Amino acid sequence: MFIAKANSASGMAVSDECKLKFLELKAKRNFRFIVFKIEEKIQQVKVERLGQPGASYDDLTASLPDDDCRYAVFDFDFITDEKCQKSKIFFISWSPDTSRVRNKMLYASSKDRFKRELDGIQVELQATDPSEMSIDIIKGRAL
Repeated sequence: MFIAKANSASGMAVSDECKLKFLELKAKRNFRFIVFKIEEKIQQVKVERLGQPGASYDDLTASLPDDDCRYAVFDFDFITDEKCQKSKIFFISWSPDTSRVRNKMLYASSKDRFKRELDGIQVELQATDPSEMSIDIIKGRAL
C-alpha cells in the first residue's frame, strides 16, 4: 500500500519508500547511499538510486546529474584520531549552477521538510559544484 505525506511548505509529498530505504540504510546498513529525486509531475520525492553496501563515495558523486538537482544521503565510515571506527549519515543537497532556476527553487523549498522525514541525519552538506562535496570535505565535516 502506498501512502505519501504532503509537504506543507512546497506541496511535495514524500513516498514511504524514501523513509523505508533510509531506515534500512541507517539501521541495517543495507545501502551505502540513496539518491532522491523530486518527481515534479506527481509532486513527490522518490528514490532514484540505491548504492549497495560496497559502493564508494565516488559511486555516489557519479550518480548525481551535472545539470539537475537531487538530494542524497551517504553513510560515511571513518576512523577517529583515537582509532575508533565510526559512521555518520550525511544529507547532501545537490543543486548545480547549471540546473534550471525553477528546480533549484523547488529543491530549496522542499529540503527542510524532506530532511525532517529522515530521522537520523547527522551532517548536512549543500553543494553547487563537485568541489564543494569532495571526499576531503566529507572527512573534515565527519570529525
